[in-house]
Amino acid sequence: MIAKRALALVVVALLGGALNTALGQDLASFEKKVTTRKLPNGLTVLIIERPEAPVFSFFTHVDAGSAQEVAGITGLAHMFEHMAFKGTDKIGTKDYAAETQALRKVEQAYAAYEAERGLERADTQKVANLEKAWKDAIAAADQYVVANEFGEIIDREGGVGLNAFTSNDETGYFYSMPSNRLELWAYLESERFLKPVMREFYKERDVVMEEGRTRTESNPIGKLVEQFLATSFTAHPYGVSGVGWPSDLRSFSATDADNFFSKYYVPSNMVVSVVGDVKASQVMPMIEKYFGRLVARPKPLPLRTVEPEQRTERTVTLRETAQPFYLEGYHKPNSRHADDAVYDVIGDLLSSGRTSRLYRSLVRDKKIAAFSSGFNGFPGDKYPNLFAVFAVPTPGHTTDEMRDAIRAEIERMRTEDVTDEELKMVKTRAKANLIRGLDSNQGLALQLATAQTRFGDWRQVFRQVDNIEKVTKADIRRVASATFVPSNRTVGVIESTQAAGKSKENK
Repeated sequence: MIAKRALALVVVALLGGALNTALGQDLASFEKKVTTRKLPNGLTVLIIERPEAPVFSFFTHVDAGSAQEVAGITGLAHMFEHMAFKGTDKIGTKDYAAETQALRKVEQAYAAYEAERGLERADTQKVANLEKAWKDAIAAADQYVVANEFGEIIDREGGVGLNAFTSNDETGYFYSMPSNRLELWAYLESERFLKPVMREFYKERDVVMEEGRTRTESNPIGKLVEQFLATSFTAHPYGVSGVGWPSDLRSFSATDADNFFSKYYVPSNMVVSVVGDVKASQVMPMIEKYFGRLVARPKPLPLRTVEPEQRTERTVTLRETAQPFYLEGYHKPNSRHADDAVYDVIGDLLSSGRTSRLYRSLVRDKKIAAFSSGFNGFPGDKYPNLFAVFAVPTPGHTTDEMRDAIRAEIERMRTEDVTDEELKMVKTRAKANLIRGLDSNQGLALQLATAQTRFGDWRQVFRQVDNIEKVTKADIRRVASATFVPSNRTVGVIESTQAAGKSKENK
């Protein structure tokens, strides 16, 4: 055992030295390869030259997600993400002038329908008539649609990986193309944010509603997470479902989506990164030509609501015919806080691989859990958030056992120093993960654009590893002692009614 540990430390030391050298070289080379510019309209652009293959990837980062929604329009950030693939006034239409008039009639009909439907004593027949008029207007508008034309152009021109995502904190758009299609990309990507068209909005709204049902209504863990966050956050938007409440998904309009776009999809609230076989001297003029067309508008005001301090433990329990599940979370600062790297280290110690404390204790040794993990930054990290830990019990074991075993490991963090070997391994993994993350053009475009938005400097991607390197044993105990206390804790549990039913039958 002693010999194995000594060998492990030698390997870690050698690997750590190699990674330190690689990291220094990478950062130095990136300094030379990255060109950053803010356009007159406020858009920030990053160009990263990597001529390994004749392709490039990009990432458009919009600093708006579900946290920017308010009551009545929850789910709208995700909804607009879908609409950004529907084309423009030039792409996706047979006759835009006629389509514009038809879409205007759709919105007028929908407003009338919603107004009557929302009355306390609505006239049932009138509601039915207005609904029919609205659906007839949709059918009239649909005749002008060229479905999926935006995506088909990208596919035809060699683009791959066309996709997007919406989180609590942000919305991102990305794909890759051959380098000789760079100007086409600049036109297409800028065009869809220059004048998006809310065509097929209500058909797509049904798609988003179905996604919501899949994630929550038919998914017990999704239901638990939704209720857990609503219990953890009583004031901040992190407590509201990012998928959107069903009543909002059935009610918000294309006009609402257009208003959301106008407020948050402004150049000063966006970063575009391009990574691959490109030359900044050639790319930047193209970006200035096309993205410079985006109209400058004021940057949205920051959120005002701050989650008040939690002063007592909170619990939410779901009784489902499903696998038991245990989850607990603790409030913590955002990713810009000086201790964020400490939380990253704690998360790694608890959860990274088969050497992690939760795996060794709950899965390997006690054999009471099929899986257990902890993570920093839930459900986002732009604002103060949660450090969360969860476990899935094996058959015959309970969520109470998960709770006790997890808290025993958390208490160790509070009262005992981690070992030199553990801390060294965490720091080595952080460096290795960074280097692996730099391999992909797409991953690099995402990381750098996100860091540029969140921290005002893409170099934070590298600095976070430096911050982890500086974390001490005393830091871990200090942060764990302040954070992992009962009054700061929210617990979420799925109790299996199926298991309860079987035990009654056995009796």
